[in-house]
Amino acid sequence: MESSKWEMVELQRNSGNWREVVEEIVRIEKRVFPKHESLSKSFEDEIKKKHTGLLYTRIGDEVAAYLMFSSTSSLCASITKLAVKEKYRRQGHGEELLKAAIEKCKSRNISRVSLHVDPLRIEATNLYKKLGFQVDTLVERYYSSDRDAYRMYLDFD
Repeated sequence: MESSKWEMVELQRNSGNWREVVEEIVRIEKRVFPKHESLSKSFEDEIKKKHTGLLYTRIGDEVAAYLMFSSTSSLCASITKLAVKEKYRRQGHGEELLKAAIEKCKSRNISRVSLHVDPLRIEATNLYKKLGFQVDTLVERYYSSDRDAYRMYLDFD
């Protein structure tokens, strides 16, 4: 991915383009996630929470990908959403967002980052493993009655 073509941004509540960015992310959210997994109806409320952060990559005025994370305690954070627009997949956006979120967590002295992923999403699972995440356990019926999830984690030394 050429750095001259895109930039990574942390969404700030007081930024002038906040509403437009959130609306675009909600549109991506609706396309990427099944209705019962989508935060599209509560997205704005989620990102206004005190310990929630949102990073996104932008190409021109377009959001290419986003990652939402939250630190539920001073020791642990979770990646709650990671999505890449279809036309920008396999270009490194997800990996760069994940690396940036990991660095943010490290800088806040968080010792563990966790996430859930559908075992059938092999590319996503492989990305997480590439960055050091390990499978903790299989959580049955996490997404729905017929969809499980791996709970994965990354511990910092």
